[in-house]
Amino acid sequence: MKVLSITIALFTVLSFVSCGTKSGKKVDKEKGLQVGFIEHNSEKKIDVMVDGKLFTSYRWPENVYKPVLYPIFTASGTEVTRGFPLNPKPGERADHMHQVGNWLNYGNVDTYDFWGNGHTGKRSSNGGEIIHTGVEKLAAGKGEGTMITTGSWVDPNGKELLSEKTEFHFIAKGQLRIIDRITTLKATDDTVSFKDTKEGMFAIRVARELELPDNGKMLIVDENGQAKQIEKASTEGITGNYKSSEGITGLDVWGTRAKWMDLYGNIGDEKISIVICDHPKNQSYPTYWHARGYGLFSANPLGVKDFTKGKKELNFSIPAGQSVTFRYRMVISSNAHLTDEEINALSDDFATKY
Repeated sequence: MKVLSITIALFTVLSFVSCGTKSGKKVDKEKGLQVGFIEHNSEKKIDVMVDGKLFTSYRWPENVYKPVLYPIFTASGTEVTRGFPLNPKPGERADHMHQVGNWLNYGNVDTYDFWGNGHTGKRSSNGGEIIHTGVEKLAAGKGEGTMITTGSWVDPNGKELLSEKTEFHFIAKGQLRIIDRITTLKATDDTVSFKDTKEGMFAIRVARELELPDNGKMLIVDENGQAKQIEKASTEGITGNYKSSEGITGLDVWGTRAKWMDLYGNIGDEKISIVICDHPKNQSYPTYWHARGYGLFSANPLGVKDFTKGKKELNFSIPAGQSVTFRYRMVISSNAHLTDEEINALSDDFATKY
C-alpha cells in the first residue's frame, strides 16, 4: 500500500505541473521533453538542454576550484542562481565569491578547506581543489538525460585525497526541472577525515529575489559591475522563505534536521520553488541544514557539532581504499509554489529510485 500511495501521489504532482504553461496552453503529457547535452570542451563546460533550451551547464572553471552547475534556469527560462562572481548582475550580493551555482564539497577534509577555497578571488593557501578529470557517459533521452563525471579531490600540493564519481540525472516533466546527484567518494591512499564544520556540503547560491528579506548593510554589485557597500538595502522584490518537512519556516530552519527543505518565492510574476531532498541512505539522514537568509541553501550531513552547539560530534571519515556515496535531489518548480503533499511525493520517489 505504501508503494501504491507514493505512485499515486507522484502521478498527481506530475499531472499538476504538466497541465499548463505560462501562456495557459496545455502540454501533452504523453510527449516527453528531450533532454540532451552540448559539449564545449574549450570553454570547460557541458550544456544541459531541454527541448533546445538551456537548463544548466556543468562547468569546471579554473578560478572556481570545483565543478559546478551554473547557471540554472526554471522551465520558463528564469535564472534561479546568483550571477556573481562569474556574471555579476546589478543589485545582487557580492559576498562569498566561492558560492557559485550548485556544488558539492566540504570545508574540512584532512584539515584542507574545499568549501571556502577562492573566497577572496584567489586560491587559498589551505584550499583544497576538486579537479574535473573526465566524462564517462552522456546519454540524452525523453524526459531524462544522464551524465557521469569523474573528479579528483587534491590538497594544495596536488596530492589526491579522494577520487570522485558522480552520476547526474537531469529530469524534465512539465513545469518541473529535477537534478538528481549521486556522488561516490573513495579514499585514495589513507583514511580521509571530515572534521565537524557547518561549511558543507550539497549547496546552491540563489538569485537575490529568492533571498529572505533583509534591509541591513550589505555588499552589492553596482551598475558598473563593481562591489559596493550599502548601509540599508531595499527589500523590494525580495520574496524568499524556507519551509522544512518538519514544518519549520524562515531563518529558524538553520541547524535543524529535515528530509527536505523548500525555498520558495517569486522572481517577477513567476512563482518558484527550489526543493532539496535528502536520501535515507545518506549519512545523518534526515540531514542538518546550513540554510541562510542571504541565499545560501545547503544540506550538510557532517557538521553535527556546529548544528547542535557542541552537544553532539561526528567527525566523519572514509577509511583508505573505501568509499561513501551521497545522494541528493534538487527540484525547481516554475509558476507554482509546491505543496507539502507534492514535495513528499517527489521526495518519496527519490528515496525509492536509487
